[in-house]
Amino acid sequence: MTKDLKISVVIPTYQRPQLLMECIHALALQHFDREAFEVLVVSDGPDAATKKVVNSWKATGLLQLKYLSLQRKAGPAAARNKGWKNAAAKIIAFTDDDCRPDPEWLNRIWLHHRKDEDLVAYTGKVIVPMPDEPAITDHAYNTSHLAKAEFITANCACTKAALELTGGFDEQFTMAWREDSDLEFNLLKHNIPIRYLPVARVIHPVRKSAWGSSLADQRKAIFNALLFRKYPQLYKTRIRQSPPLKYYIMTGSLVAFMICLLLGNLTAAALLLGCWILGWLYFTAQRLMHTSRQPSHMLEMLYTSAFIPLLSIYWHFYGSIKYRAFFL
Repeated sequence: MTKDLKISVVIPTYQRPQLLMECIHALALQHFDREAFEVLVVSDGPDAATKKVVNSWKATGLLQLKYLSLQRKAGPAAARNKGWKNAAAKIIAFTDDDCRPDPEWLNRIWLHHRKDEDLVAYTGKVIVPMPDEPAITDHAYNTSHLAKAEFITANCACTKAALELTGGFDEQFTMAWREDSDLEFNLLKHNIPIRYLPVARVIHPVRKSAWGSSLADQRKAIFNALLFRKYPQLYKTRIRQSPPLKYYIMTGSLVAFMICLLLGNLTAAALLLGCWILGWLYFTAQRLMHTSRQPSHMLEMLYTSAFIPLLSIYWHFYGSIKYRAFFL
């Protein structure tokens, strides 16, 4: 271990150089001895732009920076594992490239760490600044829920001994979804305390999202099944996420409509189509209740609300079959 090195910060990233630059800048502003912490940036696969950002910061001499890279893209869980396994400090702090640690972040973690406690983890406060009410998109509204997460890799820390005992992150989670809950449940399984530090704060701005990105997000449901298979009781009590009843009603109505249409039962087909349209409009209205009424956003909600129930159910059952974890 490097002399006097107290904390190693691990940041997984991939092809987001501008976001990474802002995150590193926030770490350079830490009210913490710069000789007492290091920053390990781990690229999730070869990424020349990321390496260039790290090298440009290293040239300033303001931070102890290391650049690591996975040989191929494997997800943030694998990137974090490579980071902490190459870290030199006793405490490993995790944040993400789209986050901005508060200047007191590392100082708060260090001050609350008991030097005789080798097996412990910390979870801090995540702040999601929201735009003015009329401009809140569905993506922004969903991102705001990160502030309520019990344990999230945007702002957590573990002793290296705790990570070694648990094995760290499960690399089966190849997307940024549920890998943090998996680590949390693994820590609980090993009776490693998780201390909440509301004074250790990280800002998580709302990123811009592509139009209709909520459709691609449904694929994350695969990893709900993996987490459920590993920790069924904890999943039931702490996550409790599965496709809601309205998704099944909408999808069932649509499938039954097509069957009736093929059989020539136009009356039943019309009733079922009407049922699906009512569900579609109700679901859209729910999503617009707390979000923007701008025409482009309303059109996006109408479009995506038509497909989300079907995609959610598809990926839910895909994951259930893949991981042999059947739950509703």
